Amino acid sequence: MSTRRALPETHVPEPLRPLMQSIATASISLARLIARNGIEHKLGADAEATNAGGDSQKALDVWADDLFLKAARDGGVRHYASEEQDRVVDLGAGDWALAIDPLDGSSNIDTNVSIGTIFSIYAAADTPDASFLRPVSEQVGAGYVIYGPQTALVVTLGQGVQRYALDYDTGAFVLVEPQVSIPPESNEFAVNASNYRHWPKPIRAYVDDCVAGVDGPRGKNFNMRWIASLVAEAHRILARGGVFLYPADDRKGYERGRLRLLYECAPIAMLCAQAGGGATDGTDPILQMRVETLHQRTPFIFGTRAKVARIAAYHDMPEIESALFGRRGLFRS
Repeated sequence: MSTRRALPETHVPEPLRPLMQSIATASISLARLIARNGIEHKLGADAEATNAGGDSQKALDVWADDLFLKAARDGGVRHYASEEQDRVVDLGAGDWALAIDPLDGSSNIDTNVSIGTIFSIYAAADTPDASFLRPVSEQVGAGYVIYGPQTALVVTLGQGVQRYALDYDTGAFVLVEPQVSIPPESNEFAVNASNYRHWPKPIRAYVDDCVAGVDGPRGKNFNMRWIASLVAEAHRILARGGVFLYPADDRKGYERGRLRLLYECAPIAMLCAQAGGGATDGTDPILQMRVETLHQRTPFIFGTRAKVARIAAYHDMPEIESALFGRRGLFRS
């Protein structure tokens, strides 16, 4: 790894500095590669493979995984778990275990929509699986990199959330926000409304009440967002507040949602908690869960704490079913 520091270390505990420098260096390399999409390589091309979760891999998924695996070796990682790998990679020595989604939102590569990398850090255990099959509350740190109009690294190492921006003139990250807080008020919610008919009744009721606007029980208008890139959704919520919903639904393969607890939900949940927000599976806090399998899925709702709590309350209302079907939902024919 280069001796130049890719990341300021003011907010990074000394034992984690080699790893955070390696992650920052790898993400800078990946940002440059993404910016050259179509010039030398077509990064959105299928890699003719699927990952352990059954999703089709793009060429950039594979290259990103290789980049961060090398970063893990350079950064003192003993065990490396990736959404793109079937099992944990044992690197033989080191104090840390790194769980990573090397390229979140890869289906958006060719559309020039923001994509990203999501990661979380644990203290390494005695065996590869034990490093990750544990309570997610044992995360030492978590973060993401977003590759968009600006490349930014957002991270928590247990003492608040910091945001760094990549300065392309120096080739290094610069601290631009030392304490990120989710705004407590927002009129935005993010959900894929095309799946409305498949959702549980409490989720439909919540969305119906938002869409009803000033004429509904909430008494105000809301805006709906959907980017289909988890990192982009998280980045907007950290900046502007609001709530993101990816509930379980009745489609085959979606009974427990679609997002991975280890690689996606746990790190975003830790960031939200450190920034004053909340994250649940609809009812129960993500940070009270335990990872049972490497590619375990979970429903996921996160954002402004009051909104996350309100959605959980909808699941506890016995009158939801009669209220929902006793009136015409705005998404229902």
